[in-house]
Amino acid sequence: MIGILIVALAAGAASALMFASISSGALISLLLYFLAPLPLMVSALAWGPLAAAIGGVAAASVLGAIFGLPYCIAFAMIVAVPGWWLGHLALLGRPIENAAGDSATEQPPTLEWYPVGRILLWIAAFAIITTTAALLTLGSDADTVTGALRRGLLKVLGTGEGLPSGEIERLVDVLVILAPLAATILAMVTLTLSLWLAGKIAQTSGRLNRPWPDFRTTALPAVTLVALLAAVGVSFIGGMLALLAQIVTAALVIAYALVGFAVLHTLTLSLTNRGFWLGGIYAVVVMFGWPIVAMFALGIADAVFGLRQRYLQTRPPPLPAA
Repeated sequence: MIGILIVALAAGAASALMFASISSGALISLLLYFLAPLPLMVSALAWGPLAAAIGGVAAASVLGAIFGLPYCIAFAMIVAVPGWWLGHLALLGRPIENAAGDSATEQPPTLEWYPVGRILLWIAAFAIITTTAALLTLGSDADTVTGALRRGLLKVLGTGEGLPSGEIERLVDVLVILAPLAATILAMVTLTLSLWLAGKIAQTSGRLNRPWPDFRTTALPAVTLVALLAAVGVSFIGGMLALLAQIVTAALVIAYALVGFAVLHTLTLSLTNRGFWLGGIYAVVVMFGWPIVAMFALGIADAVFGLRQRYLQTRPPPLPAA
């Protein structure tokens, strides 16, 4: 128990320092800020969710004592709770009933682990909650929120030189629309990346308390597509509800885009130079951004038409070499 406590406090201190580094204004602090859940996730996956919970509570308490209650709440919402809960879900498993051989031998029962697709939905939920909470600090209605965003962006962009005031106005109008969506997408990507990195770190250290998941089988529940369509429809009604629906839409679009990558990894199983093609596609998506739309379309197509199942039925993957 002493060892877990030491690890928990160390992980909490690391997360708190990474989160608080944003106040320095340095460019590298942005990366540290967005990866702040990583130490808590590593402690959760390697030493158990209790370590992440202890570290998160300790870090939030210290930050609250130094910087005040708002900083404590922000750390808890953005870092501590997602780091603990996602780590808990990743280790959540249940025995498979009537698994062949389990009752006939003394080996431990086969476990069914919490589906990766549902963890992805939880990540989307955290991204939606944190972005919505940030917007609600600016106001309780759409006009107030957009007005506050507009004033802040004008203050930042208006200090620069070289752009006419008319172009700055048009740029701000676009950024006011895109800012909540970009914040949601960034939260989705950084939480997903942090959990993946935490799993890799725990696996490399030999302390990952579960088998490495097969990400090619990642799928979202069928009701997710209905929720996406409903969010898209509500996005056009106007007002604060439409703004919140746009945030939900952005989160679910990224979730389906990540499923699209899983579909891509399945559909390219029989390709020669598969690593080269996959690496090239990832590089193009990272460099340009907009090709993520193709991944979203691939994820939607798989949800509707079952592309992976059809592919594996007609062209099964090659057997491993003996």
